[in-house]
Amino acid sequence: MEEQSVKQCCAAFYGSDFARLLLGDSFHPGGTELTHHLGALLRLTGASNVLDVASGRGTSAFHLAESFGCHVTGVDLSEENVRFATDEAQRRGLTQLVSFELGDAERLPFADNTFGAIVCECAFCTFPSKQIAASEFHRVLKPGGLLGLSDLIRTEESIPDLEGLLAWIACIGDALPVEHYSEILRAAGFQLETVEDQGHALTEMVRQIQGKLLGAEIMAALKKIDIRGVDFALAKQFARAALDATQRGKLGYAVVTAQKT
Repeated sequence: MEEQSVKQCCAAFYGSDFARLLLGDSFHPGGTELTHHLGALLRLTGASNVLDVASGRGTSAFHLAESFGCHVTGVDLSEENVRFATDEAQRRGLTQLVSFELGDAERLPFADNTFGAIVCECAFCTFPSKQIAASEFHRVLKPGGLLGLSDLIRTEESIPDLEGLLAWIACIGDALPVEHYSEILRAAGFQLETVEDQGHALTEMVRQIQGKLLGAEIMAALKKIDIRGVDFALAKQFARAALDATQRGKLGYAVVTAQKT
């Protein structure tokens, strides 16, 4: 699948009303609770200058700024997400701490040695060139800066029931074993600090999506909501396969932190 098409398709989905219906405000396992944990691992303070890569509608950026008092710049590939997050920052009175820009993780629009910390949640696995993205993270971090990833992992090279475009949209398409992510970061010049198993957060999220899919299907049938072009049978089948994969240990979630040396 052509790389830019994959990224644009994922960005379009995560900017949609249907994505918000299924996932709520926080589009990754563990929600803002896991975001807060990641911020603590990165030792964020009021003096921290943070880059949130694939920032979506700004939920994590707002949480970090409000919780740690840090400055956060969000970058996302979706114009709609950037527009919404910018408006939301103004509504919350956070424009002195939080801002958002349109940009690609593999071509970050920032100068070398700009940020003291980077967070990237449930997105690294979707980047077609993870090596380039990791190198970009290293480039824009200051010496000694910290990187925090939370992401999907898989323990098997192929999970037949979780393939195709829907797998990319669900952030499963090119998920790798956590050891592979670690190798990519080391090759880019990072020194690993933390590797944590957070698989329980993924299991809980998949169960919640199953419930919301059923509710959305009923509401759509009753014409209470207008969700056109959604194949509910396929979506429910995919969710069942995802839950089975998590329960069998084929699919998981992990937190990785590393330092620019």
